[in-house]
Amino acid sequence: MKRSDLRPLVRLRSTAGTGATYVTRKNRRNDPDRMELRKYDPVIRQHVTFREER
Repeated sequence: MKRSDLRPLVRLRSTAGTGATYVTRKNRRNDPDRMELRKYDPVIRQHVTFREER
């Protein structure tokens, strides 16, 4: 398998509706579902849930 097949780049978008994004990699074998992380949103200056978008 190529590197990009097993650990693709995913974009995490803020659920607060501000348009803030993070870019990260995820392991498809361990996390086949959409990723959700609680991260800092600099637009509203709070920690909110970021969801993977496709």
